[in-house]
Amino acid sequence: MITIPQNSLIAMLVILCLLVIGSISRLFIEKKNPEKDYTELRQRIQSWWWMIGILFACMSIGETYAIILFGFISFLALKEFFSIVPTRQSDRRVIFWAYLSIPLQYYFVSIEWYGMFIIFIPIYIFLFLPMRMVLIGETKGFIHAAGIMHWAVMLTVFCLSHIAYLLVLPEKNPEAGSMGLVIFLIFMTQFNDVSQYIWGKALGKHKIIPKVSPNKTWEGFLGGMLTITLIAALIGPFLTPLSISLSLLAGLLINISGFIGDVVISSIKRDLEIKDSGDLIPGHGGILDRFDSLIFTAPLFFHYLHYIAY
Repeated sequence: MITIPQNSLIAMLVILCLLVIGSISRLFIEKKNPEKDYTELRQRIQSWWWMIGILFACMSIGETYAIILFGFISFLALKEFFSIVPTRQSDRRVIFWAYLSIPLQYYFVSIEWYGMFIIFIPIYIFLFLPMRMVLIGETKGFIHAAGIMHWAVMLTVFCLSHIAYLLVLPEKNPEAGSMGLVIFLIFMTQFNDVSQYIWGKALGKHKIIPKVSPNKTWEGFLGGMLTITLIAALIGPFLTPLSISLSLLAGLLINISGFIGDVVISSIKRDLEIKDSGDLIPGHGGILDRFDSLIFTAPLFFHYLHYIAY
């Protein structure tokens, strides 16, 4: 019989209720303004139902299934990265080894081998990929190609795998379990994006980095910071082993790093002159469009939590 920790179950139900409210609100808005096109909004909400449903189902069945899910997300993200960033024809054989890092990295997660998990990609893959490139013998564009390879694997595999490792950490809050950590991280990261957007739309006047993301404003950033830190302080002790004050700091960390992740991926897309990284998720774009903030919040929150509580 599947047992979900009480606090995590409550959090799941609250999130599902928010999705229901969002779906009903969308229907009301469409009925009130039939002349406007709300296709993107409808697609976004439907995609959220699918994403949240799959995540909750995998975590409820067992941590192994959830780890496999995050491994698959890393695969899709890496594939998407290589599809939008130009690579040399000679690097096709090297890309194979980049993909091979995914099952190995998540295997280390599944057996809880923290020592190898934390150094496998930053050291072994970092050293191996250029060596394999050297054996091919193509030196033109070598530095550029090596940088792309390394950054792609670090962003899409190493950073995202920290979410999966939260699932195998010892339970310091039995009422929430390890899945409470994942729910806290993902919810706070995504809600940070939403709150910054809402505050920016309502009060935004002073742009932060208009050349990278013209819609980002100081009002949106600071309003999101206030919102996220307060919510983190409220739900942190409920889902994590952190106290109220430490949860508040976790919220601040997620707010800042989530913003940085968003604008970094935006910079990549502007450099490549593309709007979205892909079209896999209707209404959202690609995997990188949806996980841009998590790529940065996941490792930073993980190591903050690991240092404080473990």
